[in-house]
Amino acid sequence: MNERPHLLIVDDDREIRSLLAQYLEKHEFRTTAVPDGKEMRRVLERSHVDLLILDLMLPGEDGLSLCRELRSRSQVPVIMLTARGEDVDRIIGLELGADDYVVKPFGISELLARCEGALRRHMRASGKDPVVRAGPLSIDLVAHIVTLQGKRLQLTRKEQQLLFALASHAGLVVTHEQLLWDIWHSDASNIQYLRILVRKLREKIEPDAARPRLIVSESGIGYRLDTATNGGAGAEAEISSDKASSDKTWA
Repeated sequence: MNERPHLLIVDDDREIRSLLAQYLEKHEFRTTAVPDGKEMRRVLERSHVDLLILDLMLPGEDGLSLCRELRSRSQVPVIMLTARGEDVDRIIGLELGADDYVVKPFGISELLARCEGALRRHMRASGKDPVVRAGPLSIDLVAHIVTLQGKRLQLTRKEQQLLFALASHAGLVVTHEQLLWDIWHSDASNIQYLRILVRKLREKIEPDAARPRLIVSESGIGYRLDTATNGGAGAEAEISSDKASSDKTWA
């Protein structure tokens, strides 16, 4: 389980692939970048992809052919990258099942906004809300924005990883082992790191960190984000153990 959305970039221009991947990684997406349809299929077969960024003009199989093939077996959102003057192809791309398109040259922040929009629409169509709410806390799983009582909350990268792992399974217990792997790619021998991180996050989001109501401990198992209005009844069960960018444009 990795809670950052996984974006697959398919473009034969190595520089564009690299720049897009670097920028999107900075905005909390996980990316894989490949040059053609063959590599695209390989990634889709081996891993889960949340969104596909697909260049229209590719060597060999073009983006339209690949989009048609993909739609025959998957509903993963697709954003087409097209050049100016390709209006007919853009229309055909949308008819074949592309969710949106961005015209080259484009601003990278525009692409980011299109990615977030496509992911939101896909989540809602799947019956999922991209925003998780727990009392005064609001967690946007797509834009990776956390607000507390309407004000944006600044979290460290690891605090954010912890909160989003819990929010992605709101109301359910996420085990110590799973959280350690997601955040540190480590095992349960480092559980003290997790307890320290939980304590720091509680200090930022809980009205009273000593009596947590949002991040609830399930003794000996893990933690859960309680989305009930008043927090969970067992929230204090493990307190004692927890204490041991710029907008560049590319053609």
